[in-house]
Parts: sequence; C-alpha cells; structure tokens
Amino acid sequence: MTDSDTVSELDLALVHALQIRPRAAWSDLAPLLGATAVTLARRWERLTRQGLAWLSAVPGRTFARTRCSAFVLLRCAPAARERLAARVAELTEAVTVELTAPGTADLLLDVLTPDPAALHRFLTEELAALPDVTGVECLHATSLYADGTRWRLGSLDAAQLTALDRAGAGDPGAGAAPPLDGLDRELLRALAEDGRLPLAELAQRTGTSAATVRRRLHRLTATDVIAFRCDMAPALTGLPVAVTFRGRAPVRDVNALHRTLATLPECRLVAAVTGPANVLATYWLRDIGAVQHRETTLGARLPSLEITDRIVAHRTVKRMGHLLAPDGHRVATRPIEPW
Repeated sequence: MTDSDTVSELDLALVHALQIRPRAAWSDLAPLLGATAVTLARRWERLTRQGLAWLSAVPGRTFARTRCSAFVLLRCAPAARERLAARVAELTEAVTVELTAPGTADLLLDVLTPDPAALHRFLTEELAALPDVTGVECLHATSLYADGTRWRLGSLDAAQLTALDRAGAGDPGAGAAPPLDGLDRELLRALAEDGRLPLAELAQRTGTSAATVRRRLHRLTATDVIAFRCDMAPALTGLPVAVTFRGRAPVRDVNALHRTLATLPECRLVAAVTGPANVLATYWLRDIGAVQHRETTLGARLPSLEITDRIVAHRTVKRMGHLLAPDGHRVATRPIEPW
C-alpha cells in the first residue's frame, strides 16, 4: 500500500456506514461519524478515485427468485490462465471472475442471466467456444442465503450502528416486482457503474425528472429488484485471501446450515447449489493459514457438512462488473446487465 493509499479510521467508518446506508446524504452521515459533510464527500471521492472503494447497484433478492444465478468453474492450459481471465472478464454475463490456485478449476465465475436459456447459450456458445477453455462445470444456485450486500467491514461501534439502522428504517416493501421498462434499465445501468449518482444526474442521463427517478428507485429497491453494495480493495478490508468451500450436506439440513455459515464474520457468500456438493460458501481471510482454521471451525459447528473442495482465489480479476488490478484496486467498470 502506497502513502497515497493510506486509510484512516474515518475512511473505514465511512465505508461501513455506506454499506448500511449506501445513498445517504453526507449531511445525514456527518453527525454520526463526527465529521463535516464536506470532509466525508472529499474522503469518498479520494477512495473511489484511487480504486480503494466503490458503490454500485446489484441484483436484489427478487433476482435470485426470478432469474438465473450460477457459479461456473473453467479449466484451461496453465499458460492461458491470465489471457482467458482477461477475455472472460469482458463478457457481461460473467459478473465476477477469479483466478484460482490450480486444482478443481483455473477460473471461478459468478454468472447472472435473465433465464436458464440465456445461461445455456452463454455456457455453450460463448464460454465453451473460447479456444483456451478445456472444461466447464456449472453449479446452478438454487438458494442464495448470504452475499456481498450483507457483509460488513466492522468499523462502527454499537451506538453508531443503532443510529444508522434507526435513520435508515423505512417502508419494508411489498408487492410483486414490477416489469422493467426502458427507463428502469437505463437507471440500472447507470447505478451499476456508480450507485451514488445524484438524482439530478440520473435524471439528466435518462431524460426525465428527478421526481420520476426518485419514484422509480423507490419502487425498484422496495421490491428488492436491486440492492446497493459497497466494495473495497484488500487495503481497506485487511482480508486478502478468498477461499470458496464446496461441501455436501443432507438436503434436510441445508436450510439450517446457512445460518451458521453466514454468521461467521468473514463470510461473503453462502448458496445452495446443484451437483453432488450442494453447498457453496466463500470467506475472506487474513492469510492462507486461516483456511484450515476456518474449515476446522465449520467442521466442529456443522458435523453433517462434509467439505469436499477448497478453492483459493489467487486474485480477483472482476468483481460484480468492476475490473480490478492485481492488488485489488478498481481500475475500470463493465456495468452488469442481468435484468
């Protein structure tokens, strides 16, 4: 980490606050964080400019129920790994791309598509057709119990968390997800690139009014079509090692297992998936030695869960539409369009 990347306790608190209230006004966060609105805006601008933190719109819980999510493991020749990762990262459907330690797979992808037919086309017509690909394994996500929108940095104290939760309380949301029209999709594309774009700028980009944008955003968030998440480089998290465990558990236990899997603070993702290993969980850890410790903890807490594979990411090339440098800093964006 360079001197320009040095982060303060205020930076960490700001990121944690935005994980809870992603589009809160700086003036609302200022008294909670003990800084002026101008200071918070300046801090966030520096974090995003340097690629240390970023905020974007991602599919909400409605997507998991009505669309298609999958985890895809790709195999290739060792010399082709970097080249293939860069090429796959340009594909819209592959929202996250990780280079993994050679073993079960060379690349691990998170794939989002509108329906199973679109997933099939992506797997057979795009991925399998790439000259460097030697193997494709697809795990359909049947239930998503935890994801990056729920992970927290842990930099705020209890009083600050209580104040943020109280200030952010609103309508719980109800009703079915609305059909998306052209305006909705324009808004989603813009927010997938920058989730804190002001209403006025969103209105200008989409050729409508700020009031219309406000109503559309309220509808999309209240019905869980979209959520917002604040991501960051390892320089902020202090958790540079990502490991994905694949496990096998009795079907009757899967719904209950996720509660324990997701309560561990390093948990980034828990999903039920297709295949003989029907549970998948990703953790961000401080070092490679913590992988065995985490597996031991899981085994002690969940005796019915058999860990069948451990996939360690050497680096993340793309995370939910954002391209990352080898050190995890964001360097570019390829907005996701799974809707």
